[in-house]
Amino acid sequence: MRVLAVIPSRYESSRFPGKPLIDLAGKSMIQRVYEGVSKSNLISKIVVATDDQRIVDEVISFKGQVMMTSPEHVNGTGRCVEVCQQLENYDLVINVQGDEPLIQPKQLDILIHAFEDPDVEIATLAMPNISSDDIANPNRVKVVLDCNNDALYFSRSPIPNTEKTSESVSSFKHIGIYAFRRNALLETRKMKACSLEISESLEQLRWMYFGKKIRVVETTIETPNIDSPADVEKVLRLL
Repeated sequence: MRVLAVIPSRYESSRFPGKPLIDLAGKSMIQRVYEGVSKSNLISKIVVATDDQRIVDEVISFKGQVMMTSPEHVNGTGRCVEVCQQLENYDLVINVQGDEPLIQPKQLDILIHAFEDPDVEIATLAMPNISSDDIANPNRVKVVLDCNNDALYFSRSPIPNTEKTSESVSSFKHIGIYAFRRNALLETRKMKACSLEISESLEQLRWMYFGKKIRVVETTIETPNIDSPADVEKVLRLL
């Protein structure tokens, strides 16, 4: 399989403007992400998808590949679709978050291996060990699975309800990296936002609403992202 990794990268951010270009121990965040993805031997091509010339210039400076995309996209999936439309010779497309400077190739490799099952159209990652604090935290997305390890539901609320059973039931902590078969990604263009997506502010619920299954691959790796300036120091310590 030929695998395309797309790193959507937006300069404007309500919580952290200019985030992709911040310095992390001598390298910009977008360079850190790009280099982390490049360590996977299963990925054929990496493209940064942006709408800002400053990010284009930065990627060119470290000899990465970059594509200018429309400023009208409301999320990273839209940028992935635009890149996918222009680069046709790839079987899988991975949407790698541009604020994951510590991303590890093992995360990407296990996601790619999920597509050895021909029935898988979309796949993502989740961790089985979720703390009570994360369960209660609306910024930590939870997912529950069916018997085939496909997602039943994603939520910011605690799921499932465990008050009425003594049996062991569990949810997983979602890790927001997605991989798509090319045709499945292109199909998302036609899907309109649904009430579930809007209520949870989770785009993947739109795909599920329109009948797409999402295979959830278990991982023990969780790398901290940079969502706000307060997250920078933690990442610097780990670097």
